[in-house]
Amino acid sequence: MAVYFLHIKTFGRSGGSSAASAAAYRAGERIRDERTGRIYDHTGRLDVMHKEIVLPSRFKDDEMAWAKDRANLWNTAERAESRSNARVAREYLVALPVELSPPQRLGLARGFSQELSDRYGYALDLTIHAPRDFPGSDPRNFHAHLLATTREVQRAGFGAKTTLELAGRDRMKLGLPPGIHELLHARERWATVTNEALREAQVDARVDHRSLAAQGIDREPRPYIPRAAFEIERQGYRSFVAERMRAEHQARVEERLERAAVRENSQAAANALARPQSLEDIRREARENWLRLRQSQNHNDNHNHNHNQIEGADQTQSSPPGRGRGRDGFSL
Repeated sequence: MAVYFLHIKTFGRSGGSSAASAAAYRAGERIRDERTGRIYDHTGRLDVMHKEIVLPSRFKDDEMAWAKDRANLWNTAERAESRSNARVAREYLVALPVELSPPQRLGLARGFSQELSDRYGYALDLTIHAPRDFPGSDPRNFHAHLLATTREVQRAGFGAKTTLELAGRDRMKLGLPPGIHELLHARERWATVTNEALREAQVDARVDHRSLAAQGIDREPRPYIPRAAFEIERQGYRSFVAERMRAEHQARVEERLERAAVRENSQAAANALARPQSLEDIRREARENWLRLRQSQNHNDNHNHNHNQIEGADQTQSSPPGRGRGRDGFSL
């Protein structure tokens, strides 16, 4: 079953992030951060299936050597920012359907990357990872990292910040909708292109970017285990945070099932009352009511007859011996 997942995060200096570090980790390379002098070496990674730099289509006939070199691209991105709290990169993390073949997964990720690059004008560093061979890891976890610059790419370097990075007031001046629309657009487009890839591969599975409620599915969302808790368990230790979150999730599931059972019983009772009767049902019900009425009348008649007999006997027995009755039935 194909799974929908798209997560967007940003990298900023205020949080201690480095674009060079992020790129080296995802690509499994050794990159020196020229701004800080630190070296990030992740050449030992064995799960990197593919990596490439995606640039806007308008540069397809240009050499763009400066941007196609990963280390130079991200060091140039760092040099383009002067503020201590500058945002230096933005990432889209997406799950790739296990139902697709490796070339099909690459085509899906590459096509989506090109669409984003053309829309915002940034450079995008695409890496595809295979599931990691760790205890507790999901063997279906094929995924892609789309690490994007925060500035538009020019032939000789970076230009202005992309519209994606603009504040709400600046977007309004340009006639652009609030930034949240960009997130919603990315989520919807990833679902669309994923389903197109599944359809072309003749796979029946589909994904949906909408919430369970919007899809009309009455189910509790899967619990989200924080990365720190997940890593603790992956190392073979016990995480009380993860256990508590799973217990709370199970309690919500049971509560939802109980509410569903109550609604189902109430609906069944309402349907029974509102169910239209056929002519035969009406006749049968009328006949049964008539029979019950006749039985009730016969019972009352028998009761009254027996009661009169008892009263008559009582009156006869109560008359004094040797005395008769008058014409009006009273004792004389």
